[in-house]
Amino acid sequence: MATRAYLVGALMFLIAAAAGPVLPDWVVSLATIAFANALVVLGLVVMWRAGLVSFGQALYYCVGAYTVALFARWTGFTDAIALVLLGGIAAGIVAVLVGFLLARYREIFFAMLSLALSMILYGVLVKTESLGSTDGFTVATPTILGFAPRGDALGRALYWLTLGVGAVCAVLIGAYFRSVAGALAAPIRDNEIRIEFLGVSASRIVHVKIFVAGVLGGLGGGLAALAIGHVDPNMAYWTTSGGFVFVTVLAGAGSIAAAFIGSLCFEAVRSFAVDAMPSLWQLTLGSALLLTILFLPDGLGSLLTRRRKSGEASS
Repeated sequence: MATRAYLVGALMFLIAAAAGPVLPDWVVSLATIAFANALVVLGLVVMWRAGLVSFGQALYYCVGAYTVALFARWTGFTDAIALVLLGGIAAGIVAVLVGFLLARYREIFFAMLSLALSMILYGVLVKTESLGSTDGFTVATPTILGFAPRGDALGRALYWLTLGVGAVCAVLIGAYFRSVAGALAAPIRDNEIRIEFLGVSASRIVHVKIFVAGVLGGLGGGLAALAIGHVDPNMAYWTTSGGFVFVTVLAGAGSIAAAFIGSLCFEAVRSFAVDAMPSLWQLTLGSALLLTILFLPDGLGSLLTRRRKSGEASS
């Protein structure tokens, strides 16, 4: 089944990549942001499978974005691939450090502490005039492997880069889910004491999950910063984290692909709702979430898992 999932994922990736040259510019831009944010959602899925809900993933998203913007600004180095990797590394370091605190807590305490840490970063950025305070600052125009595309060509290059990073992360997270640490997510969620009796440190596994989610958040933030061309403290604000949690509920934790599909659906619905009903777009998003909870309590990913199970039963 893993091989089949890889083949389906590879097909979806090739279709999305091949469609790049013919998609309208606004669709390319929307999809780039959606797939960048999907990496943050994928990190939330990693933790959600262990019963952990973080309302502070914007912390890593913002760290990745500001790392990309500041490194390009201070050094003049603009290669997009290297900058995104640096964003992921910086966010991973932050995740390791805060993980020593967060890994000790569960449930609402975990959620609120993660939110508090994100808001601390927001407050620091707002008060730092050298970083643009509330206005933030622009990100230098990136290059890719020595090439310097501009305009529409740059947008499509970043779209393909985001697809590539997303595909690599999806493969790695799939391998992680099949590893011992990944397989222990459900036992940690259901009965953590039994895991401890087996001689396995649940806190250490949770710490690893925080790190993985932090790296994914940093990669997503770095890609978003390059695509938007601007960073500001709102990237660390609680509403940004809430949006990621919204998409995670919409997507569900049953499928890696659902994180990308859910993020794309969220961005599409929000864009059309803002355009059609500027004063009521929140109502549209809330209604979409309500309908998902009522009719698909396990998220969009449950549709994929149901189809897979029905295929196994028929065979």
